[in-house]
Amino acid sequence: MSIRLSQLKVGEKGTVKEFTDLEMSVKLMEMGCLPGEEISVQRIAPLGDPIAINVAGYQLSLRKREAATIIMQ
Repeated sequence: MSIRLSQLKVGEKGTVKEFTDLEMSVKLMEMGCLPGEEISVQRIAPLGDPIAINVAGYQLSLRKREAATIIMQ
């Protein structure tokens, strides 16, 4: 089953499977969002943007549109 990172709720985890946007994937991989990495959602801003995630041992904030390009498993 695949789900986008932007669809996860606070406290949920998933593993990066693939990306839907090649240009964005390069930026995300440079920040540690590599296929096979586990991501957990830490916080979501009141209006749903940005999303704070924990990946590769550190916290990262992503815009909802950026998170929507990450397919999880």
